[in-house]
Amino acid sequence: MNLSSLKPAAGSVKVGKRVGRGQGSGLGGTSARGHNGAQSRSGYSRKLGFEGGQMPLQRRLPKFGFNNINRVEYKALNLDAIQALVEKLNVTVITLDLLRENGLCAKKDLVKILSRGEITSAVEIQANGFSSSAVEAIEKAGGKAVKL
Repeated sequence: MNLSSLKPAAGSVKVGKRVGRGQGSGLGGTSARGHNGAQSRSGYSRKLGFEGGQMPLQRRLPKFGFNNINRVEYKALNLDAIQALVEKLNVTVITLDLLRENGLCAKKDLVKILSRGEITSAVEIQANGFSSSAVEAIEKAGGKAVKL
């Protein structure tokens, strides 16, 4: 093996069309760009969503509603899920880390405990938010709701 025998791997090098090399090549004159129009010009780049001059889809569809940029989105967890976790792991303190380890919330989720279901174990639950009925149910069972 020597330097003169080195070749790129098969299929790794694309051989492009040689354009603008005379009429005999079949790709002379307009260099395979057609005649007039934006795509025949140098420096042309099509805008995102451009549909050839037709009204683009994002402009044809109606816009409505309001998106509050300050909205705080919580991951809802109900008391029945908490009770199932307590029975499965036999724990007395439920933290966000414990919920993440068991797949009940993601790493960056803010967790809010809601009151669907029933809780019978006296557990301390640490979360970012609680509904008032959930706090009532937790304290009724002898537990504690700690807001982070």
